[in-house]
Amino acid sequence: MKTKNSKNTLSRRDFLKSSAVGALGAVIAPSLITTGCSSSDEKKKYPKAVVPELLPQAPDGRPLKAGLIGCGGRGTGAAVNFRDAGNGLTVTMLADIFPDKLDACRKTLKGKGIEVTDENCFLGFDAYKKVIDSDVDVVLLCTPPAFRAQEFAYAVEKGKHVFLEKPCAVDPVGARSILKSAKIAEQKGLSVISGTIRRSQRDCIETYRRVAEGAIGDIVSAQVIRNGGTLWHKKRQPEWNDMEYLMRNWPNFCCVSGDMPAEQFIHEIDMMSWFLGDKKPQRAIGYGGRQRRVSGDVYDFFSIQYIYDNGMRTNCASRQIDGCDNELSVMVYGTKGSTNCFDTIYNPDGTVAWQYPKPAPEDPDQTWAVKDPYVQEHIRLVTAIRNNEPLNDAETHVQSVLMAIMGRMAAYTGKSVTWDELIASDLKITLDQYEFGPIPGGLNEVVPKPGTDSGNEQA
Repeated sequence: MKTKNSKNTLSRRDFLKSSAVGALGAVIAPSLITTGCSSSDEKKKYPKAVVPELLPQAPDGRPLKAGLIGCGGRGTGAAVNFRDAGNGLTVTMLADIFPDKLDACRKTLKGKGIEVTDENCFLGFDAYKKVIDSDVDVVLLCTPPAFRAQEFAYAVEKGKHVFLEKPCAVDPVGARSILKSAKIAEQKGLSVISGTIRRSQRDCIETYRRVAEGAIGDIVSAQVIRNGGTLWHKKRQPEWNDMEYLMRNWPNFCCVSGDMPAEQFIHEIDMMSWFLGDKKPQRAIGYGGRQRRVSGDVYDFFSIQYIYDNGMRTNCASRQIDGCDNELSVMVYGTKGSTNCFDTIYNPDGTVAWQYPKPAPEDPDQTWAVKDPYVQEHIRLVTAIRNNEPLNDAETHVQSVLMAIMGRMAAYTGKSVTWDELIASDLKITLDQYEFGPIPGGLNEVVPKPGTDSGNEQA
């Protein structure tokens, strides 16, 4: 298996010469020569790929103010990423449920030149409304994913542009809510960009463009792996009530995080889906379990197989256990080759057919440099706002999240789950009410058991 670290056999100079392209914008231009198509008939079979234009920074324009909702590590990073996307951008409002998280965020942002005043900092489960009700132009939704649907709906109602961090939902009910809000956002001309970063990453985009235009022929299968170490957890403290423990330890509870497929593996599932043309799987089967996780009710390994209406099958496996070999790979296979989806296309015999010519930092020619995708997605958002050309990728985001939920449901229940069943499901795993204190019925830390009627997944 080839991974994204495979060596290139085609030099950058030879690549530029063979493609006869040197301008920055040409990295995604339709006129680039498509590899792997040996006849005009084959070329006609694959339409030109539609890919986004990537700018080194957002164009200048009216100043834009953002409000951050969710001041954890990812939220703090998103605030800095927004500021770094161009000129005239700042973050003026913050919201979180924990004072220590908000204070830590403010301290980090101040060190980055972003100072938020006391009167613009809000605490509580309803603090998101105070940020959205302010004069901000953009809201950065970075709380745990269980809250994304209600926050997005309120932001769209109030006419705000949105950065929608992944995943946007943890259950089918939440996913449908996001879709409804996305349609309203489209009608209002609002821009929405999701945190599935690979679709804003230049080398991935150029690899996708070539694959979509026939570089590996017709796609027949895919294999996706994301194996890493144990996720962080928080030991319950005596002074914590049920809700505080749940929220401080949120990645380990399905009702807040959506478990590993939705919360983390979504990046690779989304990347696979993108390269497959965002086709909806017909059904999913899966398994998973828990070997070493010590809190919450989620698994620490999954294996999911998606089956499509043409008989194609894709396999996606993920693990979060210390002391094991790690790997991150997204391999897509076609009738004329394969790709790692990041930067390389292979011939059928495994040799490199093409590789993205990423320059070294000291290279004076940075035409093909890959900008941090966490910043690039904000460049795309700000560009859409300032050029009055609305961007809204929420629908594809929702589809990938639903695929993750579908795989989780299959693993938890031990049963095949169809796309039609998923879409029709009224499964809602988020709590009815979030407030500090005891949780009615107690806090569930029961791990789902496939093949039984217990657990928190019933399609």
